Amino acid sequence: MTVLKTSMRNFFAHKGRMALSAIAVLLSVAFVCGTLVFTDTMNTTFDKLFAATSSDVTVSAKGASDTGETTSDNGKPPVMPASVVTKVRDAQGVKSAEGTVFSTSVTVVDAKKDSLSPSSGAPTIVGSWNGNDARTMKITSGTAPRGPDQVMVDADTVDKHHLKLGDELAVISAVGTHKARISGIADFQVTNPGAAIFYLDTKTAQQTLVGETGVYTNVNVTAASGTTDAQLKKNVIASTGGAYKVQTAKETADANQKDVESFMNVMKYAMLGFAGIAFLVGIFLIINTFSMLVAQRTREIGLMRAIGSSRKQVNRSVLVEALLLGFFGSVLGVGAGVGLAVGLMKLMSSMGMHLSTADLTVAWTTPVVGLLLGVVVTVLAAYLPARRAGKVSPMAALRDAGAPADAKAGRIRALIGLVLTGAGGYCLYLAAGVSKAADGSLWLGLGVVLSLIGFVVIGPLLAAGVVRVLGAVLLRMFGPVGRMAERNALRNPRRTGATGAALMIGLALVACLSVVGSSMVASATDQLDKTVGTDFIIQSDSGQMITPQAVKAVKSTPGLSRVTEYRTTKGDWTTPDGKTLKDTDVTAADPTYATDLRVKTVAGNLKDAYLPDSMSVHDKFAKAHDIHLGSKIRIAFKDGSTANLTVRAITSSDGLIDAGSKYISIATLAKYVPADKMPLDQLVFATAKDGQQDSAYKALKSSMHDYPQYKVRDQTDYKQALKDQIGQLLNMIYGLLALAIVVAILGVVNTLALSVVERTREIGLMRAIGLSRRQLRRMIRMESVVIALFGALLGLGLGMGWGATAQKLLALEGLKVLEIPWGTITAVFIGSAFVGLFAALIPAFRAGRMNVLNAIATE
Repeated sequence: MTVLKTSMRNFFAHKGRMALSAIAVLLSVAFVCGTLVFTDTMNTTFDKLFAATSSDVTVSAKGASDTGETTSDNGKPPVMPASVVTKVRDAQGVKSAEGTVFSTSVTVVDAKKDSLSPSSGAPTIVGSWNGNDARTMKITSGTAPRGPDQVMVDADTVDKHHLKLGDELAVISAVGTHKARISGIADFQVTNPGAAIFYLDTKTAQQTLVGETGVYTNVNVTAASGTTDAQLKKNVIASTGGAYKVQTAKETADANQKDVESFMNVMKYAMLGFAGIAFLVGIFLIINTFSMLVAQRTREIGLMRAIGSSRKQVNRSVLVEALLLGFFGSVLGVGAGVGLAVGLMKLMSSMGMHLSTADLTVAWTTPVVGLLLGVVVTVLAAYLPARRAGKVSPMAALRDAGAPADAKAGRIRALIGLVLTGAGGYCLYLAAGVSKAADGSLWLGLGVVLSLIGFVVIGPLLAAGVVRVLGAVLLRMFGPVGRMAERNALRNPRRTGATGAALMIGLALVACLSVVGSSMVASATDQLDKTVGTDFIIQSDSGQMITPQAVKAVKSTPGLSRVTEYRTTKGDWTTPDGKTLKDTDVTAADPTYATDLRVKTVAGNLKDAYLPDSMSVHDKFAKAHDIHLGSKIRIAFKDGSTANLTVRAITSSDGLIDAGSKYISIATLAKYVPADKMPLDQLVFATAKDGQQDSAYKALKSSMHDYPQYKVRDQTDYKQALKDQIGQLLNMIYGLLALAIVVAILGVVNTLALSVVERTREIGLMRAIGLSRRQLRRMIRMESVVIALFGALLGLGLGMGWGATAQKLLALEGLKVLEIPWGTITAVFIGSAFVGLFAALIPAFRAGRMNVLNAIATE
């Protein structure tokens, strides 16, 4: 009880000094709990959605996926004849059966040809209005579609794009373009997953999406009273002869939920990873806090030891303080985490995915995980300072505050740090020298971990050298004040090293990712310049196939010398070594593609691969399956017949663009696949006549005006789009890393604040002998800047080393250009100086306000 009372008294006596450490715990726990609550809420939301929208049993074509996606190689949804509905209705236990048709491989535009697709990446769905949808959608304005000139739209899409009844829309599918006016608006009775939904009458939907009537993509079946879904499924399968895919409501919901969960799990574990980084940074803050508090209470602890307190009691006293800190920070963090989850839901709602707080899910495990994590991390971080406190002897009561440094321990620490750093460097060296990327990933991960730990351990030794260099470059010009700032930073290298290490971790990851991202963009750009011999690339950013009408529009554009179509399909391959490879990709293109993409050949001539009944393979595939020029490969094409193709060329796998592709001509594919089953183009390449690039670019943009779902890009546009995609990903990662950097900044603030308290008497003496308040504040700001720059130098140097090693592995996959983003690195380094200035504002202000006489009288 005495230990608890002492701990409580000390904790509340120094509650101001504990505040920043508590904030670090709060932020880290909030990030963890917020992530768990948000993902659990999303799962609950989609569970309810899928349960509400699934009919008792759903019958779909064999080609449809388990999640109900309806895209196919030819851009049309896989369908069943209308006779299936009759067969299903005749099955025992069926109350009702209704045929529907829908597709997600569509684009809908308004009268200005602006796309109405969600910006969040959610699908655009066009389908027939049916009884199953009527259960989950309520018509709030107008009427359901009753003819070919009518379409009904969901209310969220109407609000987002400011649509109204009577507005003209155009549905663009693989069949063509269908125009209709808004006849009704329907509101979701369940949570809107963010999709844009458009309803046509059944006959119009069939004609618009499939190109023929009398077919359906799904049959929604309702069970009669007393019939279970499982029994109904068996009866329907028996009635239809097992020729179609039949799923119960639970199976449909589970398949959809599994698809959502795979994405949610990636997001959850990624965010938890960044929360872990924030916790790691917070450990340094907590260690520094308790180390400084123990040092400042050396005489007090010595007196406790002198009057009978044992080492264990002193140790436990500090750990109980850490327990209190972790508990209060974690409790607040759990509450903040729920608030963070609600904020994320509001953010998703602003992006079109409307999530209701009524579905807010806080599992009992979430606060337990938050509390345990926060408390355990805090107590573990405080263990070393607590152990050091237990070693304080009773004689310390007779000395000035501040425990003397252990020189032997410092030497051992330096040795361990050098060994770890060397081991990490050697692992990175091994990673850079492997011949296969998969072999180097383990060495890279080990090298990153060991070098990071090594830098953390060796931090005090590095601080002594780096701070002197920084002081000579930046601080000496400020005269005595600058020299005092340098000496203050050097006074306790262990503290400076730990403070700098907290900032180092976040900035090392920023630098590493910047190098990798810049190298990826530079490598892709270099590959484009070297291998792509066409001027323009036409494609859909949403993955929608290019319709024959759009291809015709491209080919009719004036100023073009050639147009190349590019499509992919699958087939079951039988290779010369006797192996059968199921669903293996094959790329079909026009013969001009051999000119549009300059692929290095190992054997033969790539142009010959586009001859009738000919093909090419890449060298790794050839080696694995004993393939040579003249070898025969049998391919049973999806939706087609079987071909025996002759290998006329073997290409190099050493590339980035189209790496690993096997080529045939579109004419060869058309010989074995019926016209109505032929896959549509994924890409179309166009090349301008000499000297007409600019005019052809404008003409091509004009030709594609009626097809807003496709983007026309020249090579400059394509490079910029690639750069933007990687840039968006990096910005998202930087945003998540910002939490760790914020915690690191709190660490700098806390270190300075506690060091000001520690040096209260010294500051009073300096003020007494003539140091002005302005000079005092400048000294503290300079000390903060040099600590921040020390952490930045270590982090940026370490991160660039990691990034350069990672690029060596990427080079084995075709990304061969190493590019250091010096602009970003420089900006981060300069930004670190401002971080130091910001962190010093409050400690410097408090130091400047000290009463000189009271400061001198402080023990």
